[in-house]
Amino acid sequence: MIVKIFGSSVIGIEAYLIDVEVDTSPGLPQFSTVGLPDVSVRESRDRIKAAVKNSGYPFPRHHVTVNLAPADIKKEGTGFDLPIAAGILAAEGVVGPGMLHDYILLGELSLNGRIKGVHGALPAAFQAREAGLRGIILSPDNAPEAAMVAGIEVIPVESLAEVVEFLNGTREIKPMQLDVEAMFQGPLPEDHDFRDVQGQDQAKRAMEIAAAGGHNILMLGPPGSGKTMLARRLPSILPALSFAEAVEAAKIYSVAGLLNRGEVMIRQRPFRSPHHTISDAGLIGGGQTPKPGEISLAHHGVLFLDELAEFKKNVLEALRQPLEEGTVTIARSAMTVTYPARFLFVAAMNPCPCGYYGAAHRTCRCSSQQIRQYQGRISGPLLDRIDLHIEVPALRYRELAGRYQGEASETIRGRIGGARTIQEARFGARVAPFNARMSDGEVKRYCEIDRESQKLLEMAMEKLGLSARAYKRILKVARTIADLDGQASIQSSHVAEAIQYRSLDRKLV
Repeated sequence: MIVKIFGSSVIGIEAYLIDVEVDTSPGLPQFSTVGLPDVSVRESRDRIKAAVKNSGYPFPRHHVTVNLAPADIKKEGTGFDLPIAAGILAAEGVVGPGMLHDYILLGELSLNGRIKGVHGALPAAFQAREAGLRGIILSPDNAPEAAMVAGIEVIPVESLAEVVEFLNGTREIKPMQLDVEAMFQGPLPEDHDFRDVQGQDQAKRAMEIAAAGGHNILMLGPPGSGKTMLARRLPSILPALSFAEAVEAAKIYSVAGLLNRGEVMIRQRPFRSPHHTISDAGLIGGGQTPKPGEISLAHHGVLFLDELAEFKKNVLEALRQPLEEGTVTIARSAMTVTYPARFLFVAAMNPCPCGYYGAAHRTCRCSSQQIRQYQGRISGPLLDRIDLHIEVPALRYRELAGRYQGEASETIRGRIGGARTIQEARFGARVAPFNARMSDGEVKRYCEIDRESQKLLEMAMEKLGLSARAYKRILKVARTIADLDGQASIQSSHVAEAIQYRSLDRKLV
């Protein structure tokens, strides 16, 4: 007897409907799985046999063939345990055909028949809705994230026996429901605020420009000058996540298995700060079956690389393409996966190995050769992709001990929101309506400057030896500064301020 039931496979952050076809026929006892399964799917037969028997149902004593279609999509993970087991029981007549085609089944089976959570439940729930199915049946561990998808039934089940009883209509299970809008609109915790930052007015101004235009930023300064403190407060001045952005970020975290069961909705912009010992696969994503890396986990948020010069060269160079395109493509022999990676890149580094080159109150112990080698770890092409370079000097005692409080993040966020509104009107319904993402044609159209500004920019190009990419980035930053000032045209003062944020081009060679 042939039975078909629905499962789901995730490639990247998108789920695909998989037909789990089960055929039982006379012959020697054998259990084979076909349809491009990976090792974890092939190993499932032992788990499924034990789970079926320990749930009180007989396992077929003849030939069982499981086909996962379409066969050209690689099937990986333990989420096929539940649909395969349900399909076998349906082929044996234990499960009736009434609701077999109404739901996607997703879950890993324990040997005692309990159902465990798996990765990628949120994309699978979206796929159930797109396919016009009634809903999805899965573990209570995954039910909260799947319940974010409106318009389908999310059935949480504890065991294989519950699934059998539900599909046979002998047990009623109430679908899980979440008030997603109420969760999304609740107050956000304010853990970090710019009012806590003493001094560093120029650095805070640069952070505001970066947040307003989506510009990448590099901070250079001695240890303890506040670089990490500034970076951790950057998300607090970014505009709140839209619902679409929150769902897209949640998909990535679902695939990576990082969604919190207690609070599945991602309401704050992600802030990722990997250690400098991270591999290129950990940062970019990868593995035999590609998984999202730190740059994708920072999607719609901030990626902060502290001690930038300590990262491996191949890791830093791998950032160049995602910084330009906002996506990362990982190619393997069996598949090619594309993950979104549109993040605000923030980096910090010391000016030399000891950290005190150029400091006013400490003596640098490094030789000139050591300084050049240390700064040379940051390649010119990578540096060109960073719009703002700022120096963060050590604070004096008066600045640290003073009672002066800077502007609150909420105030700065209001100005940034105004600049973002101008950019949204300028670029329309584009995916990333930020000045930092302007194409060459848009730079010519929206970044026209007067003759005085042209002379200023020409002088800076000759003195600093800037590349063509750096030239365009100065214009983009000037456009953002003008937007913050509410000016329709770029003034020479805006260009002059934008140029000063490229001053490190003379120091990092």
